[in-house]
This record gives sequence, C-alpha cells and structure tokens, in this order.
Amino acid sequence: MGKKVKLVKGGLCAPKGFKVSAVSCGIKNPAVERLDLALIYSEHPTVGSAVYTQNEVCAAPVRLSSSYLKSADPRAIIVNSGNANACTGHDGMLKARAMASLTSKALGLKQREIQVCSTGIIGVRLPIERMEPKFPALVESLGNDSDLAARAIMTSDTKPKSVSVSVDIGGVRVRIGAIAKGAGMINPHMATMLCFVTTDAAVTKAEITLATKEAVDQSFNRISVDGDMSTNDTVVVMANGAAENKTITRGGEGSAEFREALTEVMLLLAKKIVSDGERVTKLVEVKVRGAASHLDAERVARAVGNSKLVKCSWNGNDPNWGRIIHAVGYSGARVKEEMVDIYLNGVLAAQNGVAANTHIDKLSAAVAGEQFTVGIDLHLGKGEFNLYTSDLSPEYVLFNREEYALNRTK
Repeated sequence: MGKKVKLVKGGLCAPKGFKVSAVSCGIKNPAVERLDLALIYSEHPTVGSAVYTQNEVCAAPVRLSSSYLKSADPRAIIVNSGNANACTGHDGMLKARAMASLTSKALGLKQREIQVCSTGIIGVRLPIERMEPKFPALVESLGNDSDLAARAIMTSDTKPKSVSVSVDIGGVRVRIGAIAKGAGMINPHMATMLCFVTTDAAVTKAEITLATKEAVDQSFNRISVDGDMSTNDTVVVMANGAAENKTITRGGEGSAEFREALTEVMLLLAKKIVSDGERVTKLVEVKVRGAASHLDAERVARAVGNSKLVKCSWNGNDPNWGRIIHAVGYSGARVKEEMVDIYLNGVLAAQNGVAANTHIDKLSAAVAGEQFTVGIDLHLGKGEFNLYTSDLSPEYVLFNREEYALNRTK
C-alpha cells in the first residue's frame, strides 16, 4: 500500500453519491433464499470506463454493456449471480436488454446508462420472470450497505470481497470503493470475475479510460487459479466527481495519485480472488526477473503459474523446483538453462540451472505456508513480471464435479 493511499471503510459507498441494494430472486434455485440481484447507482452523472472478457464466446450482458458504453457513461450497474446468461442465443440478449430496461425505468435513466452483468452457470436460460417483480424493491431499498452487493454477486466464492481507500489529490480527499467476485475459471485476460469500482473523483473520460486499463493490467491480468478464461468477465469503473477536486486530466496534476490508488484497489481485490480460489490453500506470487524482455518475463510467469504439475506440488508442500524449471523451458521465452536461479520464498533452490546446496527441510518449510513467493532470475536482461496464482487441490476436482452434477439437476 502506497504511503498516500489509505484504507477506509464503506466499500462501494465510501465515495460520495453512491448507493447500493440487493434482493433475493431465486435465480439459481427458487427454493433457496439468498441475495442474487444487486444494484449500484450513482446519484450524479458519471464518466465511466470498462474492460470486458477477451473470450471469443461472450455472454449476452457483456455484448450489450460494451455496446452501451460506446454511446453513454453508466449511472447504474445491475448484476445477477446464479446464471451467466451466456450461450443462450437470442433469448439471452432479450433477457439482458430486459434487465437494462427494468433498471432504467425504475431509476428514471436512459437504458444505455445501465451496465448489465451476470455470473453463474453457462448455457441455462435466465429466469427473468423471477427477477422482474423485485426491481421496485431493489430501487426502494438503495442505501449505504456495500456488503449487500458484495454478497449478492458471489457464486463459488466463500466470502465477499470488498475494499475502499482514500487518497489526497490537490488537497482534496478522494475515495475509491470496489467489490469483486471470482473463485474459479481464473486466468487472464481477465478471469471469471466481476469487479465494480466507484469513485467520487472528478476525472476526464480519457484519464479514467487509461487509468482503468493500466490498473486492470497490473492486477486482474496478473492472476491465475486454474488457467480457464470466462465468458462474462467485466470490470466497470464509475466516477461522479462528488469530491469536487480539480478535474484530473490524462497525465495531468493528480493523475499519478489517482492511478496509484485505483491500481491498489484492484490489486487488493485480485489477491483476494486468488486466495479464495475454488478449494485452493495457497496464494503464490511468481516473480520473474532478468528476462531478455518484459514479454519473456510474462511468458515465464504464466507458464509456471498455470502449470498443473507445479500447482499440485505446491498443494503437497513439495519444493519441486524441477517442475518449475521445466515450465520455464517450455514458456517460449529466451532461456539459458545454465543461468537460471530459482528461489522459494527467498530460499535458493536452484543456482545456474542445477540444485543449490540447500537442505530439503529448509526448502519444504519455504513452501509450507499459506503465502509464499517463487523467484526466478534468468540473468539475460531487465525484463520482469509478477503473477499471482495458487495451488491445485484434489478438492478442486471434486468441487467442480459435484457443482456440475448439481447444476444439471436444477
């Protein structure tokens, strides 16, 4: 956390002028009472930006929201869990538009000012008939409890994910709040995740667009749990200017502080997502240095972070650096085996491509904790890249097998 960025309470509602609410619609299972439809609303006009999944198979809400953003800034986000509304054909697009229409009418906004998001099971019709009667209550209950929205967007998450910070910009305290969900299908770009960010900063469209892209690249595009990319990934940022700071322009005064704070918010949430990955037990940071280029460093980090063999060894507290170096070798990066050093939580495991003279007990202890780093130095240049990843457990397989069977019985 940078010295200028401070954690504060409030989540999405820490910034001035934002309200949230959530209701239960029985979207996934009518017999289960749980929050599954959330609304995030700005009382003031905003400038907004978003980043969407790069999967060629995009859910209906992603296609709709991206089209809306081209012509209007968002004033509200409507999001459901329990159903992804993906691979549902023309019906899916009709239902996504219905969500936007119902929200816009209830709030008195234009339809294109609504961002629509969904998360959950793919290929199942969205039960809009269960959702429609709840929209009046959703708007009437708008308030300051950000945790309601954080819980409503959960799928296989075990806990809600929220963070809010403040930062001094030109002598004015600006706040940024955010919630996110994600636990499985986590792999850039981005991951099976949703993230919604609010800020009361006054900022130009050009600045918030670039700041959002940079923050996503430094956070959500640097995480991986299982190597899968989802159909619904979305990050939406809304800035309403209620802090009344001098408007931040692209690269102008206050830009560095704003971008630092926005990146910090997303990075904190990105780490929470990996830590809450489906049945994971470890958060691992892969730090690659000395690569011939930054792209080569990224290739190495992703190869190691996504290797099933490597991830399984971490789950067993096995300091198997051989699995790490083999992933380095097939990464596609320029590598000289005799120059590779590997560190496990700062403990030298391999030096110049061969085993270091470090006792196995010390290496085992290095990977036994819930969090540790894997350092890889290629000694070929100045390229570097960090990736946050996890182990892979037997319970992950069992969970996803049982989840699939459960969803098919609905």
